[in-house]
Amino acid sequence: MANSQKLPSRRVFAGLLTAGAGIAALAACTPEKAIPSPVAANAASEAAAPSAAPSSAPATEPAAVSPSPSAESPTPAPSSSAPSSSAPSSAVAPQHSLTDPASPWVIVNKHRPLTPQDFVPADLVQPKVRLAVSGEASLLNSTTAAAAEKMFGAAATEGIIMTLASGYRSYSTQVATYGGYVASTGQAAADRASARPGHSEHQTGWSFDIGDGGGACSFQPCFAEQPSAVWAKANAHRFGFVVRYPWMLHDTTGYFYESWHLRYIGVEAATDMATRGIATLEEYFGLEAAPDYL
Repeated sequence: MANSQKLPSRRVFAGLLTAGAGIAALAACTPEKAIPSPVAANAASEAAAPSAAPSSAPATEPAAVSPSPSAESPTPAPSSSAPSSSAPSSAVAPQHSLTDPASPWVIVNKHRPLTPQDFVPADLVQPKVRLAVSGEASLLNSTTAAAAEKMFGAAATEGIIMTLASGYRSYSTQVATYGGYVASTGQAAADRASARPGHSEHQTGWSFDIGDGGGACSFQPCFAEQPSAVWAKANAHRFGFVVRYPWMLHDTTGYFYESWHLRYIGVEAATDMATRGIATLEEYFGLEAAPDYL
């Protein structure tokens, strides 16, 4: 029996296809969220050389992980908060504590606050790198500072000029930073953009934000395309650093992509993660995802 429905003409059908493609392109180019303006110069991140100096932090307690020979490739944000089966390779783990703020492996996220919450690194120094900030924000712990100097120097030999855009952030500064976000955007939005006091990696001295020598796209999504970010993504592991908040893994880390935020974990561990294609510290150490505060 013949179909009596009238089919659209070729011209109409082609128009529908063109409109659909345009909508898909717009969706692909739209950022996941608007990045709020920094409340202070050192408040924008986390919710803000050939061989790096290995960490000098003492191994106060072993990380509760068991080696696994299998590597898992990073995937888009997992739907489950169950711990991953990934773990540092047997040549790397266990070495350091996951809870001691003085450990290069300390994990600080929305499920794991610092203990004590007002922790202050005992060895804060100003690295000999190009600075875009002053005061406490220009400081790092001594191990991170030494590794940063080597990384910045190596980048410079390849024509990449990095700046230190934000380093250490004290508990009291984080109180003011987070409070400013809450006052201006509300708590729900503040929790997406800034760490609550006692939950910031910047307080440990193990993390810092980079900027590009040209100053373009600082703390904005487009920074991922700047020379400093591109170079750091490809090379930071050689100096002991990882991009702490990777693309599309906010359901694991609790924060949207921050191509500027680097975290020191040591050359061996960072290289192990890069070699095995593991993108987050939560997955690497077999910890639950921490998308929201408990």
